[in-house]
Amino acid sequence: MEFLLEPLSYDFMVRALATTAIAAVVCAVLSCWLVLIGWSLMGDAVSHAVLPGVVLAYIVGAPFALGALVFALIAVTLIGVVRNTSRVKEDAAIGIVFTSLFALGLVLISVTPSQTDLNHIIFGNLLGVSVPDLIQVVVLGVVAFAILILKRRDLTLYAFDSTHAHAIGLSPRRLGALLLGLLALTSVVALQTVGVVLVVAMLIIPGATAYLLTDRFSRMLVIAPVISVVCSVAGIYLSYYLDTASGAMVVLTQGVVFGVVYLFSPRQGLIGTRLAKARRKRAVAAA
Repeated sequence: MEFLLEPLSYDFMVRALATTAIAAVVCAVLSCWLVLIGWSLMGDAVSHAVLPGVVLAYIVGAPFALGALVFALIAVTLIGVVRNTSRVKEDAAIGIVFTSLFALGLVLISVTPSQTDLNHIIFGNLLGVSVPDLIQVVVLGVVAFAILILKRRDLTLYAFDSTHAHAIGLSPRRLGALLLGLLALTSVVALQTVGVVLVVAMLIIPGATAYLLTDRFSRMLVIAPVISVVCSVAGIYLSYYLDTASGAMVVLTQGVVFGVVYLFSPRQGLIGTRLAKARRKRAVAAA
């Protein structure tokens, strides 16, 4: 009990746990659709593209979330424009836009005099989360989560069969735009936790892990956030006792769990499927 309760005696640890849990749930739910559609690279692009927005928001004294959200939407728009108005394919458009905007953010950091360490934007500052930061994460997280839950049927149909979605009166273009907007909003939520560099991990690993554990999408929407929250809490506790970077340890924990599932999942695991096949052969031979 002392092992569990000691970190909770510090206010900054409580705020870090609350922030991480909220970000973990929202990112994990969204990651189910990103993995299913194949938008992992899009998640990477949006999470990196918010950097100049955050720096500009600091310069003008606006909330970081506002600048990040604006540039996330700008990145998504630019990717769509380049893809639709040229011969450049989507993956190339994503690479061009997100690397250019990320480079712009690094340039702005290098020339901006600041009493605040803006490198925390890149690598996260989980243990430095303030009460206003926590409130911001709660509000944005609740909004993103509520929209995902309310529109889950339409988004799921869009992910599985956009042609059928169009045939029954839904607009695949609008649903895609909604999903991209939610991606931008969720990136802002996770920004405070792990920084722009590692946000993509929280947007991909939980969904990919759940995808290896079940064939039903409804179960993915439950398994992914549970795994994400457990890994996030475990990562923060490990960072506290091992004196390591909190955000990086959260992502590392998620990566380790994915590795275990990849190897030992009963249905999809590299080793688990072979063990199950060997057990079936022994059962047949014994019968």
